Amino acid sequence: MGEIVRAAAVLGAGLCMGIGAIGPALGEGNAVGKALEGMARQPEAASTLRTNMILGCAITESTGIYSLVIAILLIFAVR
Repeated sequence: MGEIVRAAAVLGAGLCMGIGAIGPALGEGNAVGKALEGMARQPEAASTLRTNMILGCAITESTGIYSLVIAILLIFAVR
């Protein structure tokens, strides 16, 4: 029975990282694309757009980090 639980935990960790990485990837890609589009249209606002883009990407990436933490807990906490 323990082997089945361990296998399910590892499978769940893989799904957690796979699904949990989709959101941040799409969000960051969209944010960077729109920021570059804004920089191309208004070069004088590039520094403000760059700062906001980096801050937004950092906040978006936190979702992926939460998924990583849950995956690590599933792998190492289930024995």
